[in-house]
Amino acid sequence: LLVAVINESLKYGDIIQKNFIDTYFNLTLKTMMGIEWIHKFCSESSFVMKADSDVFNTRFFTGFLKLNDQPIRNIFSKWYVSKHEYPSNIYPPFCSGIGYVFSTDVASLLYRISDNIPFIKLEDVFIGFCLAKLNITLENLHSKQTFFPERLEFSPCRLKKIVASHSVKPHELIIFWNTLERSMNEKCPDD
Repeated sequence: LLVAVINESLKYGDIIQKNFIDTYFNLTLKTMMGIEWIHKFCSESSFVMKADSDVFNTRFFTGFLKLNDQPIRNIFSKWYVSKHEYPSNIYPPFCSGIGYVFSTDVASLLYRISDNIPFIKLEDVFIGFCLAKLNITLENLHSKQTFFPERLEFSPCRLKKIVASHSVKPHELIIFWNTLERSMNEKCPDD
């Protein structure tokens, strides 16, 4: 496996590495690693999108806004946050971690401020803390929902109008992409 990773990196230059274990509770570290890369190597881009690996993406626009979410205090939940970690009862506004879009200048601001923000294992909430500190207001830029934190039933016409849908299995990503590519010129009933 290590040889395959090294060959991939040498051939395409598309692998970024940091010194931590890739686990669910290290998503904040993983996200900040990507933001650091954007800050250092991709500052000329206009927009950036972060997306989970089990999400199918088409056109991107904005995130799924979470404006009054409360910390989950159930110790058995994978999203558990203790009063010690975060004493308040409501998080600052953030976008669901399924995927979000932001301008490249925000990536640099997030990168620069992140060391001054108390670490929390929930990457989307952590980004919300950073945005609150930067006084950046989340925007709902579309009149219809385009980010779905739940799985959507597959339909080429439906997927042409969304940005992200969660809980897509790896083998389905290829099927969805190929189906969308073949149907790009086809009319949908409500076009």
